[in-house]
Amino acid sequence: MSDTYFEILRPGINTTIQDEGRNHLYHIGITISGAMDQRIFKLSNALVDNDLNEGALEFAYQGPLLKLINGSINFAVTGDVNFKILRKNSIVEEGKCFQSYYLENEDQIDIISVKNSVFGYLAIQGGFKIDKVWSSYSINTKAKIGPNNGEKFSVGEKINIKKSKVQKFIKKKIDYKYSLEKIIRVIKGTNYNYFSEEAKNKFFTEEFLVTNLSDRMGMRLKGPKLENIVNVNIKSEGLVKGVVQVPADGNPIMLFSDHGTIGGYPKMAVVIAADYDRVVQLTPGSKLKFKEVSLNEAEKFFKSYFNETTNYIAQIK
Repeated sequence: MSDTYFEILRPGINTTIQDEGRNHLYHIGITISGAMDQRIFKLSNALVDNDLNEGALEFAYQGPLLKLINGSINFAVTGDVNFKILRKNSIVEEGKCFQSYYLENEDQIDIISVKNSVFGYLAIQGGFKIDKVWSSYSINTKAKIGPNNGEKFSVGEKINIKKSKVQKFIKKKIDYKYSLEKIIRVIKGTNYNYFSEEAKNKFFTEEFLVTNLSDRMGMRLKGPKLENIVNVNIKSEGLVKGVVQVPADGNPIMLFSDHGTIGGYPKMAVVIAADYDRVVQLTPGSKLKFKEVSLNEAEKFFKSYFNETTNYIAQIK
């Protein structure tokens, strides 16, 4: 029997395979990578009865145009996404996010664009037929690590699919509500006291603009200059996703999933895990404010975030 695969008619912007990421490799300079918005990534898999860590297609701004060749599949798109299903009989369906669909041979999925966010996900029941690299499907294009030789997908490529035929299609969906809250909670960074009292006050009271210089590595912000009164450079130290560094120009840089594992800019703060999915979805031109919370509060907020995710999964029907 011939392999079932997607033919890529349009790759979209930065379309890659992602999962939860690869762990325990920071000591050799390899970051975690993984889906930028972990919650809706997991929900995409839940909607098609996959393991929650099955590799899914992640896209930014504009998604791919994919044609199914051989077989049939069950798929779901999650995010704030405008997409259509182009049936081979010329019928065009408006797609709805957070619900599953049945796709037959030569049907197409046209992921036109995201709306008021950055990242979206496409999951296929059974997953894609690709090999893990260091125990993960995640692609890091900066380091050239992962399936597809560590590269984003290009026009004309094929993405093989594990399952070739859906035995029985059962539509599943969920009513997912996006949070439009743009107050991002943080804990103090290890170099917080490098900054003047005025800089600390500005950081927690004034707005910052999300610039166009944003990708899977990080987000550059523009706002009040944050004065460093100790040293604008430090010996390189370990980094984590969500850390807020401040270089010599005084404008913060927030590091994301494909960040470097070490860096020498002073660290003002770290975005709490419960708010990471929200901050990565902020589009250029958005404005945000930071709010300080304690470590104990951050842990409580993460437990709440985790329970909300679990409840969403339980509601899928």
